[in-house]
Amino acid sequence: TCALPIFTPQKNLTADVMVVAGGGGGGGNQGGGGGAGGFRVLTSQSLSSNVPYVCTIGAGGAGVSYGYGPVAPSGTNSSFSGSGISTISSTGGGGGANQSGPATGGSGGGASANVAPRTGAAGNAGSYSPVEGYAGGNASTGPNTCAGGGGAGGVGGSYNTSPTPLVGGIGTSSYSSWGLATSTGENISGTVYYAGGGGGGTEGGQSVAGGYGGGGTAGYNGGPTRRDGLANTGGGGGGQPAGGGNTGTSGGSGIIIIRYPV
Repeated sequence: TCALPIFTPQKNLTADVMVVAGGGGGGGNQGGGGGAGGFRVLTSQSLSSNVPYVCTIGAGGAGVSYGYGPVAPSGTNSSFSGSGISTISSTGGGGGANQSGPATGGSGGGASANVAPRTGAAGNAGSYSPVEGYAGGNASTGPNTCAGGGGAGGVGGSYNTSPTPLVGGIGTSSYSSWGLATSTGENISGTVYYAGGGGGGTEGGQSVAGGYGGGGTAGYNGGPTRRDGLANTGGGGGGQPAGGGNTGTSGGSGIIIIRYPV
């Protein structure tokens, strides 16, 4: 993994590069889940000996309370750049809905029951092919209906999703072998996922899981299952349940992995 801000190969390399952005923060007062950071992998990149390449790893957006403002903060972009290559970027995950609708991002933030039109925000803000992430889920005016943020592997859970409404969108396991080799990502029974969306907040305060890939879990402050998006996964933050004194959880930071033969 690119833990340092500069990667300088000691010989010419043909490398594959994974770039995951920071996840969006969870929204407040039945807030939507934050979208996962954009997930991209580019193969066969030609890196030159003794050339410094800059690794910029995006931070996750903070979880917020209802009084914070119009929308939870989005995650920050990640990028890999240097002389002789085109910059490889991924887009920070969209913040979950708070006092206004959710934000677009690498994956989109989930909608809130409190904010019309209660539609999840779009993903793939960088217009990449293949897509870097998916849309957040949709909410309704009924109870327990704030939606999950989108993930790199699928859309966020909506109020009418069966059997698991409101859950954050699943991340991608397409590069599980990279996670196993580097002990990064979220390991679920031996399969590693990156960039899962955050779970949506509920009226009753129930715990709602984030998507596999580090998505944050919604729930009351101090609750045993409540968690931020996991660091170094790009997971989105969980939304805030209804009730005073609660905040959404924060999105997880992104990661850059450079794979090359030795």
